[in-house]
Amino acid sequence: MATIRERILILGAAGRDFHNFNVFFRTNPKYEVVGFTATQIPKIEGRQYPSILSGSLYPKGLPIWPEDELEKIVKEQKVDRCILSYSDMNNQTVMNLAHRVMSTGADFGLLGPEHTWIKSKKPVIAVVAVRTGCGKSQTSRYVAQLLRNAGLTPVAVRHPMPYGNLAEQAVQRFASYDDLEKHKVTIEEREEYEMHISKGTVVYAGVDYAAILEQAEKEADVIIWDGGNNDFPFYAPDFWITIADPFRAGHEELYYPGSVNFRRADVIVINKVNTASKAQVDKVLANAARLNPRAKVVLGVSEVTVDKPELVRGKAVLCIDDGPTLTHGEMPFGAGKIACDKYGARQIVDPRPYATGSLRAVVEKWKHLEWAGQGLTLPAMGYYAEQLADLKASIEAVPCDTVLVATPIDLSRLLGLSKPTATCTYELVDGEKPWLRELVNAWIATIKKH
Repeated sequence: MATIRERILILGAAGRDFHNFNVFFRTNPKYEVVGFTATQIPKIEGRQYPSILSGSLYPKGLPIWPEDELEKIVKEQKVDRCILSYSDMNNQTVMNLAHRVMSTGADFGLLGPEHTWIKSKKPVIAVVAVRTGCGKSQTSRYVAQLLRNAGLTPVAVRHPMPYGNLAEQAVQRFASYDDLEKHKVTIEEREEYEMHISKGTVVYAGVDYAAILEQAEKEADVIIWDGGNNDFPFYAPDFWITIADPFRAGHEELYYPGSVNFRRADVIVINKVNTASKAQVDKVLANAARLNPRAKVVLGVSEVTVDKPELVRGKAVLCIDDGPTLTHGEMPFGAGKIACDKYGARQIVDPRPYATGSLRAVVEKWKHLEWAGQGLTLPAMGYYAEQLADLKASIEAVPCDTVLVATPIDLSRLLGLSKPTATCTYELVDGEKPWLRELVNAWIATIKKH
């Protein structure tokens, strides 16, 4: 008698969804995955999860539909259960999805860390966050330097961002700027890879994280899981660091799955304490004591610097900041505003009247970007060629003295900007004791013994 397989629809955004399929569903005969839905990232639906990655149970690959059609898909495909497999969602949004699914008659579910992570042969230190834009990247770079100082070779494995050809992106290795061109990465990917590469850290990313780990282990003494959004790690961590953002105090229990990271962490880093208020920091401290009393808590300083401060001081400045942080990350400003305040800009120019094409739709959608009396920043959106062109046209149209690029890539070189450009960078430095380096170095000492 044939076994009836439970029909599964995976709700995703080109990342966690593919990983959950690969490690939990791909070879599991109890389930029949009918496909994926896609959201958050523009123009990623309508693709196919390729047969070369989908395994013997799915020889034709799997379709990827827009999440907007969720109810229709569930009914047409006779779905039994939908599995939520993307991140950085407030609790109400998660429940709204559950309501949509259950109103069709299907079940709704989530997969936890233990069911979806892979165990490495090498030590793993995970750097994840409560929300996107908390400071994971600067913390990963900080950790990588501590490992190098101890004579170890770190390799960073980055949370997936496969927005192109999935078969070609199964395993990606980035060790040089030429690799960025080779893999035709988006602005979002450049933001994560360039600074690691500049400091000599090899980065892996892609779609198949078991295959990625096998390659990374060949050249790493320690794997750094460099998280994305506020997702929990794909690899079983031996040391778990979670970054919290006091500018979004309280989000550590209001957003999925960042609250999992906050509650599971060995170390909680409350970042940006040099620019947040005491009340904001105190709220996160109180939540850490209540939700994860066993964790060590560190106060981190995000030090913002500009390479050409004379182009900011007394000038009318257009700020360009990290796209995901400002959009679904819901931050009303980025490092650009901090730098303009620090270096005495005369004015932060409002780009909204000059935004064109897809960028106009972005600034109209995300109303929280406006700061009263100060204009707003322009998100560095570049998921596809047309969006890059819209970004360049929008920047060139804004009347300003300086373009301040407050996202860690050479945007002027990438876009060929004609305007004077300054670059803002931000690095994690130690605040009050206990210092993060003391806790990381203590862990390094334990792994070097073995």
